[in-house]
Amino acid sequence: MTAAADQARGALAPQRPLLVDLGHRFAAAGFELALVGGAVRDAVRGMPLAVAADPDEPSASGTDLDLTTSARPEQTKALLAGWADAVWEVGIAFGTIGARRGSAILEITTYRTESYGRTSRKPTVAFGDDLAGDLVRRDFTINAMALTLPDLVLVDLHDGLADLAAGVLRTPGRPGDSFDDDPLRMLRAARFAAQLRATVAPEVVAAMTEMADRLSIVSAERIRDELVKLLCSEDPRAGLGLLVDTGLAQYVLPELPGLRLEIDEHHHHKDVYEHTLTVLEQAIALEDDGPDLVLRLAALLHDIGKPKTRRFEDDGGVSFHHHEMVGARLTTKRLTALRFPSVVVADVSRLVELHLRFHGYGIGAWTDSAVRRYVRDAGPLLERLHKLTRADSTTRNRRRALALQRSYDALEQRISVLAAEEELASIRPDLDGNAIMAILDIPPGRLVGQAYAFLMDLRLDRGPLSPELAEQALRAWWAARPESRA
Repeated sequence: MTAAADQARGALAPQRPLLVDLGHRFAAAGFELALVGGAVRDAVRGMPLAVAADPDEPSASGTDLDLTTSARPEQTKALLAGWADAVWEVGIAFGTIGARRGSAILEITTYRTESYGRTSRKPTVAFGDDLAGDLVRRDFTINAMALTLPDLVLVDLHDGLADLAAGVLRTPGRPGDSFDDDPLRMLRAARFAAQLRATVAPEVVAAMTEMADRLSIVSAERIRDELVKLLCSEDPRAGLGLLVDTGLAQYVLPELPGLRLEIDEHHHHKDVYEHTLTVLEQAIALEDDGPDLVLRLAALLHDIGKPKTRRFEDDGGVSFHHHEMVGARLTTKRLTALRFPSVVVADVSRLVELHLRFHGYGIGAWTDSAVRRYVRDAGPLLERLHKLTRADSTTRNRRRALALQRSYDALEQRISVLAAEEELASIRPDLDGNAIMAILDIPPGRLVGQAYAFLMDLRLDRGPLSPELAEQALRAWWAARPESRA
């Protein structure tokens, strides 16, 4: 433990002046204070935190620090007055006072115990008396370590160091008690399996399976936040697999286990669930600058319309006609229920809707007009659509895989050529609304919109036109309208 404590002190060197100073402040008032949670877990692994040592010289990116204390919330608030740059009370009902000093964001929580009623979405909080009682109610042993302040002594009462070294996820007490206290911890187990590549202990998996229905009392926002952390981890497949295997996915993304379509001797077809996880991994491999939540969600959900559209054909095959359209609607419904921002819902649903569009290209039937429409329909999502489409190839047939890759390479090349020639990213009709109203002598309204849509289709079909040709086509369209012949 001595070596781990030394490593933790080294990792926390930039924060040490701030932490020691605050520790002395609490100790002088007769209170205990300790650093807890992920900061301790990462520090004993030798992972430094990016918080400025000098509060007068904040770093570009601050880091949250979780601390626990014997002081009650009002006492903590009083001790922070005059020391912190800002103090807030948003979590005071749960014993937490927030503060900022320089770039460091601190949450200081009174020793506590908390539990959820059988049907309550809000925990009942009771303040505790000592650090040991606080640590035993932490979610997992790897997060149940503490560094006391100001002396930075490592406290590890539940073998968190050993579990961290072994890559095992256990609870400090009985798993059932831990998950009863806060059912969201079951999702955290899946998240840590993905983030830390940890193996979840059998007794923890058993409790997750038995108590999966308890997740139904947790708010959609908290579930969403854990899902996002899981998806943006290094190995989301491990966490997602745990959600499905334990039944927790039924309360998070029920469409995911629904992809495990049965396969029998008469209807041989691809395992859509395994295919989906592979697509997710391949999409991650194509990312440029860190996790792309929209791309990862689209990869995970791109085939969720298949169960509802599956049909067994007379020849023994299986079809999923229009599953992309059904999937887009299901995606909108699910992400909205999870309280994702509307822009994320719209972007992911659009990618799901468009993910099959490319497959008509392989037969070589796409005109320049079709390429323009592909770019127009993808809009700002085009680069993500490129990645999703490429990731969606999981065939083991090397010849087919290479053919698909060459075909998409050719499409991207055509898009590049047309983009250079026609500014596809900002494609517009050759006449704007003012020109349309002047040429047709009509006021603003529905007819202008119809004329604009006609010119947009014309632009996509024929490419750029001169103003004269565009006006000629507009007048011909106007004269051919049924209303003109009445």
